[in-house]
This record gives sequence, C-alpha cells and structure tokens, in this order.
Amino acid sequence: MDLAAYATASLPRYTSYPTAPHFQPLTPAEHAAGLARIGAGDALSLYLHVPFCHALCWYCGCHTTVTRQEERIERYALGLVREAQLLAEAMPASHGPVTHLHLGGGTPSALGAERLAGVVRHLKRLFPFATGAELSVELDPRTLTEDVVEALAEAGFNRASLGLQDANDKVQRKMGRIQPVQLVEEAMQRLRAAGIRRINLDMMYGLPCQSVAHVVATAQVAARLGADRVAAFGYAHVPWMKPAQRAIRGKELPGAVERLDQAAAAHEALLAHGYEAVGLDHFALPEDPMAIAAREGRLRRNFQGYTTDAAPVLIGMGCSAIGDTPSGYAQNIADERGWVEAVEAGILPVARGLALSEEDRLRRAAIERVMCDLRLDLALLPLCMRARALPGLRALAEDGVVALEGDVVRVTESGRRFLRHVAACFDTRLGTGPGRHSVAV
Repeated sequence: MDLAAYATASLPRYTSYPTAPHFQPLTPAEHAAGLARIGAGDALSLYLHVPFCHALCWYCGCHTTVTRQEERIERYALGLVREAQLLAEAMPASHGPVTHLHLGGGTPSALGAERLAGVVRHLKRLFPFATGAELSVELDPRTLTEDVVEALAEAGFNRASLGLQDANDKVQRKMGRIQPVQLVEEAMQRLRAAGIRRINLDMMYGLPCQSVAHVVATAQVAARLGADRVAAFGYAHVPWMKPAQRAIRGKELPGAVERLDQAAAAHEALLAHGYEAVGLDHFALPEDPMAIAAREGRLRRNFQGYTTDAAPVLIGMGCSAIGDTPSGYAQNIADERGWVEAVEAGILPVARGLALSEEDRLRRAAIERVMCDLRLDLALLPLCMRARALPGLRALAEDGVVALEGDVVRVTESGRRFLRHVAACFDTRLGTGPGRHSVAV
C-alpha cells in the first residue's frame, strides 16, 4: 500500500452527498416549497450559525469574521429571530418537535448572554421542543464568561463543545491560538457546575511543528479532563479558501506519513483511556449516546459531522448555514450583510442548494452507512450502483482497506483512517464539480 498516496488524495469529508461544490442557485420560492413538504410529525433539527469571533485562529476553516461591534452583533441576533419566524411561517403546522438544537460558528457566545437567551427563547416560542431534546453549543474557552454559562444553563443547554486542538504552547503559537490547558479545564468545570455536564473536546493533528508526542499528550489531556467525546480532526490546509491560513508556514506542516502516524497515535491513545472509536475521527466514552448509537447502527452524519440526531429535517439559520429538507439541500447567503438584508426584508435568505434525485438519495444512504458503520450490504443497492462501485472496492480490498465478504463490504480496522476513500467509491460526482478538497488524512 502506498500510504502517502492514500493520505494525500483530495477527497470530500462526506458530511453530505452530493457535496456542497455541486450546489446550484436556489430561490426563496423553491426553498419555501421544500419546507412546505415537511411531513406531519417529522422531527426537526435546528442549526444556528453565528459567524463572529473576537480573534481569528489561523487554522480555522469555518465561515467566521472578527468583530466587537455591538450594533452589528445586535442586528445579527435580531436577524436570527426574524429568519426563524419566516421559516416557521413556511412550514406546515403539523411538523414534529425539535429534537436537536446546535449553535455553531464562529463563537456563538459572541452574541452575549442576553442575546443568546433571547434567541433561544424565541425559538422555543416558534417551535415545539421535545422533552429531553439535545441543546448543544460550540464555545471558546478563552472568552467564556460566567454570565454566558448561566444563560446557557437556564436556556436548557445540556452539551457543549470546546476546542482543545493541541496542548503544547509552541504548537499553539504556530497555529495562532494561545490557550493554556488550565483555561480549558476551568471552562469545563464552570459548565458542569452549572448543569451542562456533557462536554466534547476537539483536538487536531497535522498542525505546524506538531509531533506524534504532541498529539499523544493532547489526547491524554482530553482523557484526564473527562471529555465525554473527543474529535481528532486532521488540519485542512486550504489557504486558497481561507486566507488566514497563509500565516501558517507550509514548510512547518507535517508530511503525509507524519499525519498518518499522528492520526494513528491519537486513535491508540484515546482507546487506551477507555474511549470507543466512532466512525472516521470521533471517540466517545462507552456510556455516551454516540458510542451507544454507533454500536447499535444508529449513528448519523450531517453537516456538523457525526451525530445521534435522527431528525429527518435539518433547518439551517444564519449566514452560510445549510439545511436538509424533503426536497434536498438549501444553503443560506454566505455574505453576512446580504443575509441580514434579506431577512429584514422578509425574504428567506437562501442562495443555493440541490434537489436530490432518487439515485442521489440511494448513494447518500450508502455513503452515510459506510462512514458510520464501516460496513455496507451491497445487496441493498441497485445492480448498476454495485457494478460501478466494485472496481474501486476491489482495489481497496487488495490494499487491505476493506474486506469483501459476499455482498458485504467491511472496512478493516487499519482501513478506518481511509474511510473517505471507501465512500468515494459510491460518489459518481467526484471530480466533476468546481470544488477543491482537503487531503484525505
């Protein structure tokens, strides 16, 4: 097996299929038609994107902007409320409850405690929330304040995700995010004391001047802090898309084989501390709902990554947010000003999306099961889809990435890190769109 070739292949992350580069222009009327097709009793998942940060981390690949302008932040918060109203008006009243709410960014706490509480209060007025719904939020330990923690707890949030990334101060300086481990620990303690006890930590490999030892030490920190879930992401160096990454020197980044070693080291270190591997790059304690869902074949994957969210409808709010309706995908205007102006004018702020064909849905289901279960029964697919996928799968089998057992494709443990290669066997659009993807490992 040519490990370097596998590691450096340019492939989507497959948080959706078809992937975002294939989206086409979508009108508000078309989006409204998709919303109108939400079925009676269909549960909802809500995603709110807050693009603001107090400072820009060089490695970040998210849709973010730096601001401290209160007027701008206030206008955005009001825009979220207005968009929620527009969406509620476009949906049938018979839809089911909200089972998941996720606030991402950016740094959602940049809205401030009062605005956060106000936005969630309006959401609960507009949409019924299921008892026991998961309310989660992404937080920056460096800017987390007591009033925000209190507001989140009072609003019913029960899960938080914090960025640990790397525990070494030299690596932190090289990636543009200075964050002592003690700061992360204190943030976790405040959240848990307030009743937000489920904590996820993100860590990264492939960062500038990072070594295997750094990755192992960071995994050990995550375990010591008692994170319920740990995501070990590979840094995606895409300076052509994210100009801030130009501050990171390419010559200081680990090579392909080094990245593979780092990914393997994170995996082994977290397993040694009692975590179970989930999908491509997630780890969870055995009693965590994500680990249970993975064992029971109920794990899902959407635009936020691996999730236990089984809702058939995902509603995205905020600039650049992506939703998944019965008609297909819908992505909001990415430009903050354009998004704000649209919602203030009473227009659904959608920009692009994609109506899904029956073949798209079949391929999406196949890719999701591969990414989540590390196995797929090819007998469930039409013969034409099987025939098209088999040459690629056989090549992967020769390299030990998968095992072909009758009609079942099973990803080997050593092949787990190459899950995106397996998923790509079912992607007939790969290489046909305008997008450039990050390296596979």
